[in-house]
Amino acid sequence: MRKVNKSDAPALTRNDGLVSHILHSQHEVSETDLTITWVDVEPGARQVRHEHDPEQVYVILSGTGIMTVGDDERTVAAGDLVHIPSNTEHSLENTGDRPLEYVSAATPSFPAAEVDEFYEQ
Repeated sequence: MRKVNKSDAPALTRNDGLVSHILHSQHEVSETDLTITWVDVEPGARQVRHEHDPEQVYVILSGTGIMTVGDDERTVAAGDLVHIPSNTEHSLENTGDRPLEYVSAATPSFPAAEVDEFYEQ
């Protein structure tokens, strides 16, 4: 069994100002098909619209925001799960006055080199 707490995970500030805590990736478990990330989004911050090969789900843990997947835009709040198909543009904006937190699961796993490159931007 592997157990990790958010406070023990690498915290990486992204080029859009969000902070990602990498809970599970090929860095830690080379044979995994998952990347799991806990992301903190400060009030007013917006994730850059992007797309990638892995499909993904976001589980909103706290806060409120606007999630865009393709041409579909919806309000999200704690307890919501959003599915993002492979190669579909998506973004998230924190529209609340408190931090928005979500956990992302992506499969297949982002390759370790791709994760490193993303955080070097």
